[in-house]
Amino acid sequence: MNTDNWIAVDWGTTHLRTWHMNSAGDILSNRCSDQGMNSLLPDQFEAALLSLISPWLADNHSTQVLACGMVGSRQGWLEASYNSTPCAPISQLTQVPVTDVRIEVYICPGVKQLTPADVMRGEETQIAGLLASDDNFNGAVCLPGTHSKWAQINDGKISSFQTFLTGELYALLAQKSVLRHSVDCDEWDDQVFELTILECITRPDRVTAELFSIRAQTLIADLSAGAANARLSGLLIGIELTGAKVFTHKGGVALVGEDKLCQLYAKALKILGATATIHSSEQMTLKGLFLAKQQITGA
Repeated sequence: MNTDNWIAVDWGTTHLRTWHMNSAGDILSNRCSDQGMNSLLPDQFEAALLSLISPWLADNHSTQVLACGMVGSRQGWLEASYNSTPCAPISQLTQVPVTDVRIEVYICPGVKQLTPADVMRGEETQIAGLLASDDNFNGAVCLPGTHSKWAQINDGKISSFQTFLTGELYALLAQKSVLRHSVDCDEWDDQVFELTILECITRPDRVTAELFSIRAQTLIADLSAGAANARLSGLLIGIELTGAKVFTHKGGVALVGEDKLCQLYAKALKILGATATIHSSEQMTLKGLFLAKQQITGA
């Protein structure tokens, strides 16, 4: 086994994703599990990690493991300190004490902002990956997801950011609220989505009323379940974009995330007159973790 090989880890709330990497940052293999932070106690993290990566380890030397995400939260394996904005996305990694001599584990720090109060863990690594791909990048980055992040990048630093609860609100409303009787998350209507984005941006004060109107329209106006889903998404993404205008005022936005969701955001941004480029969250995570490894080795 090549002694320069290393392991990249993205450890979130619900999932653990690992990649066996070579010294050039190429993927050799990957494995994942549902042993996310929420399912583990602090003394269970090492065993959960080893259950996936043991086949990649050697007995005659230690392998570096670079991890990002909620693994470094207060409820995770070991709390990694936050860097304060303005700051580089990744610096001052935290080494985790381990019992297995075959591994050296380092966790990327999160980023905090005091005013307005905000935090991120994991997204900073994806931002680092984006900057590693384009070291001249200056502007807005949007990372759509359960907790969507918008960040302003200036001269290689995160100067400010804001979190929107869009994805979590969608899940709660679509699955737990009265709208669960109206929305089919597997159906879709592009035209309804686009019209709703425009409507929401024009009248953001109407959003909570329009949310209930989705239910009323399915009862008395034959709104289809797919149209209801598109309308719910349009209202929530639309109100997010209204709140993120401070980040989009210069036009271009780099979207980092799952392709299908990024395509929705790109469509919505186009309605606003903003251009968007889409970048794979996995690729940006691995580029960011590769950068973190270089900080450890001094390469």
